[in-house]
Amino acid sequence: MRPHRAHRVRVEPPADVGAVDGLAYALFLPTGEPRGGVVIMHGAGSCKESHFDFARACRGAGLAAVAFDARGHGDSEGAMDARAVDDVARIAALLPAGPLAVRGSSMGGWLALVAGEALGAAAVVAICPAGGDMLRRGLASGRFSFAADEPALDALLAERDERAAAARLGERLLLLHAEGDEQVPIAHSRELHELAAGSRLVAVPGGHHRSVQHDPELQALALRFIERAFAAAAAGLDLT
Repeated sequence: MRPHRAHRVRVEPPADVGAVDGLAYALFLPTGEPRGGVVIMHGAGSCKESHFDFARACRGAGLAAVAFDARGHGDSEGAMDARAVDDVARIAALLPAGPLAVRGSSMGGWLALVAGEALGAAAVVAICPAGGDMLRRGLASGRFSFAADEPALDALLAERDERAAAARLGERLLLLHAEGDEQVPIAHSRELHELAAGSRLVAVPGGHHRSVQHDPELQALALRFIERAFAAAAAGLDLT
C-alpha cells in the first residue's frame, strides 16, 4: 500500500501588506483590471486576518479588496477614537479607481453602514451589525478589550446614526443576520431593513453571532450583490 500523501494547496498572499497613517492593512488584487474595490471591516476585538477568506473570494471574483485593523486592534497604532469613520476613507483610497463597496461584521457592520453612506458606496454589506447604542453601552461597561479613547469614541457613536444611514442607503444595502445571534438581536437588522426602502435582509435560521460572516454560500451571495451594484454603477444607473 502506498503511503498517503498530503495535498498542499498554495494560498496566494495579499498583494501588499503595510500601514497608512498608523492603520495596518492587507490589499488583495485580482489578475487583470479589477471591476471595483471592497473595504472589509472586522468586529470588536477582532483583526483583519479574520476576514482574509472574504478578501480572497473578492480577488477570485475579479475585485480588489482591502482588510484593515481598526485602531486599538491588531497591528494598527493608537486607540479607537473619533477618527474611525474617516479611517475607512483613508483605507478606501488604497483601492484602484472604480466603484466602492464596504463589508463589515458586528461593530464593523455599524461602521460599514455609517462610513458606506458617507463615502457614497455602491454597495454596503452589513453582517449582524451592532447598533451605536449597543456599542456605547459596551464601551461604558468596560466590556470591550480593545484600546479606546472612550470620550471621543462615545461621541462618534452618538453622532453617527446607523438607522439614518440605512435609510439613505436604501437598495444599496444588504443585511445578513443569524436568527440565533446571542449578541446582536436580529430585531435590529429587521428595523434597519424596514427603514431602508429596497434593501435586502437575509435572516439565517439558527446560527450565532459569528456564523454568518464565514459561511461560503453567504459570502457568494454578498459577492453577487456587490457585483450587481458595480455593474449598475458601470452602466450609470442610479440605485439611490
